[in-house]
Amino acid sequence: MHAFADHILGRSFHRMGRHGHGRYGQHFDLGAWRSMGFGPGGRRSRARRGDVRAAILLLLEEEPRNGYQLMEEIESRSGGAWRPSPGSIYPALAQLEDEGLIQAEESAGRRSFQLTDAGRAYVAENREALGSPWDEAGEDVPSNFVDLRTLVGQVGVATLQVLQSGDERQIAEAKKILTEARKSLYRLLAESD
Repeated sequence: MHAFADHILGRSFHRMGRHGHGRYGQHFDLGAWRSMGFGPGGRRSRARRGDVRAAILLLLEEEPRNGYQLMEEIESRSGGAWRPSPGSIYPALAQLEDEGLIQAEESAGRRSFQLTDAGRAYVAENREALGSPWDEAGEDVPSNFVDLRTLVGQVGVATLQVLQSGDERQIAEAKKILTEARKSLYRLLAESD
């Protein structure tokens, strides 16, 4: 569902160009917006490859998990600041499996991963070096950012539901509400000037 909000928001800002100006002359940095986790290709806090490995190993020490559960748990523990993509989780899982630190197990058509004996020994010997990657990922992200991004995602989900289930009157009313919300946010910024 967040992809829907990203799609809607990203499309409208994409028309302004990378460093464009909106209808009202406001300067808008699309690159900054995307780096905060909004818009097409937006990313949450990026972590180094070693952080993904460390996070996987630490979480699998607790219990077996599949790739999706690993992404969800990292996002939860980082307070929403970091959610590794499948493109970083699954290659890391494959590499850790090749190294003999984890093993895959299939049950009821689902594939989960767990530490091997070598993996448990590795985590025990390197616990300090592994650190707490989800805490580090969330250090530079203000709590207000996470709260606002969550609200924007919720507005995107609600908008999608109106589009899917609403009649013409409800969709027209939703457009008015969203337009007024945008104007109110700009008015809020204008007050500080």
